[in-house]
Amino acid sequence: MNVLEFDVVVVGGGGSGLAAAIEAQTQGARVLLLEKNDQLGGSTAWSIGSVTSTGTPHQRRIGIVDNPLDHWADMPGFAGNLADRDNAELRRILCEEIPETFQWLLDSGVRFMGPMPEPPHRLPRMHNVLPNSRSFIYHLSRRARRVGVDIRTGHQLTQIIMQEGRVLGVEAKHASGLQRFNARRGVVLAAGDFTSSEEFKARFMGAQEAKVEAVNMTATGDGQRIAESLGARVLNGDLALGPEIRFMAPTTETLMRRLPPWRWLAVFMAWAIDHLPGVILRPFMMKFLTTALAPSTSLFDMGAILVNQMGERFGSELDKPALRLPDQPNKLAYIILDKDLCEKFAKWPHFISTAPGIAYAYIEDYKVNRRDAYREDESLDGLANQLGMDANTLQKSALSGPVRPLGKGPFVALGPVRSVFVHSEGGLLVDHHHHVLGAEGQPIEGLFAAGSTGQGGLLLKGHGHHLAWAFVSGRRAGKFAAKGL
Repeated sequence: MNVLEFDVVVVGGGGSGLAAAIEAQTQGARVLLLEKNDQLGGSTAWSIGSVTSTGTPHQRRIGIVDNPLDHWADMPGFAGNLADRDNAELRRILCEEIPETFQWLLDSGVRFMGPMPEPPHRLPRMHNVLPNSRSFIYHLSRRARRVGVDIRTGHQLTQIIMQEGRVLGVEAKHASGLQRFNARRGVVLAAGDFTSSEEFKARFMGAQEAKVEAVNMTATGDGQRIAESLGARVLNGDLALGPEIRFMAPTTETLMRRLPPWRWLAVFMAWAIDHLPGVILRPFMMKFLTTALAPSTSLFDMGAILVNQMGERFGSELDKPALRLPDQPNKLAYIILDKDLCEKFAKWPHFISTAPGIAYAYIEDYKVNRRDAYREDESLDGLANQLGMDANTLQKSALSGPVRPLGKGPFVALGPVRSVFVHSEGGLLVDHHHHVLGAEGQPIEGLFAAGSTGQGGLLLKGHGHHLAWAFVSGRRAGKFAAKGL
């Protein structure tokens, strides 16, 4: 077996892994980054792209005086009755270090719009990346290569090499065979969460939850699984964002996803958002807003029904329909609205979907921007014919809604929709230096974890906190690994 020598090996090519690799290399270490997929990105590339921070140039520009202590105090408001399960020390690290890390992202070439309000934050702190979340990977991978990080894709971690209680390196599977990479100073696990692992979901959440798919289909908990074999422990494995119903992504990428993450384009977009009138800007933003976001649950509160591909309702839309959706044919469903509902969801305050801090999408926006996810007909029979459903079955479903029967046409079907986990909170227990802790609560020498893999009990509810933790913890883990601490 071929053996190569490095100072630090980082496992995972998403936001946290790239941050760790850049920081370790900057500290003077010789760094290898391994990514199991053919391209870098991870869940960072699938995200909306929000980063929540205090003390940013964007806040100062509009006169907002903010500080990390208030950020730290506001975050438990998102956790609600789960706040006592939070890791307050890691939350403090996140809030204290994200301002400097936000500037580090700016220095890397990433650009943002904002800040946007999001209660219970007392002040606007949410910043959305421009033009899309690929910007993180584009700019950070360029920075990593500039400083000399050795990046290798298509390498699947198979085991961590240990000797006398210390991590010596990793073994990875490649198309050319097994390879060993020694790490003289440390290994950083930054391989994401386990939303796509049936085994982890069944163990921590339940058998039904295990059937729910993930936004990132390659988030299989590789880091958690291998660290557990060394005595590490997963915290908050039962907590996740989801399952929730989401629109299927378009079969072809939208304009917003195709936009190249060039710095000048992001700067222009930020200027346009600040200066162009809404009547010009809004149609452009809708290209983003009607992609693969979650439909508002108020649709069902107001009387919309959810049917499978045969036209059948499968339980109450008001009682966790996302948990039952994976049992339906092809795990897909459609949202059916009548004329009154279409008129209601044509204007504020009733919207079909929203992207935090950007805009709201109404029924007409889906008709214009998502023709693949919009069907309309004067009759239910005609709608059933368009969708390949049995007309009698759809008629029966329309009469049995949880709030009221559907009324007059025209009728609209939105979808297909599916049930997904967006991300899980189950991360390895780590100390404040991001060492992975073993069975006796002692650091596993030479093993670090960052991002979702090393979340350590930290609760990251609220938009912008997962990415903030990815970059903060990645940079810190990379720094400590390079120093051999």
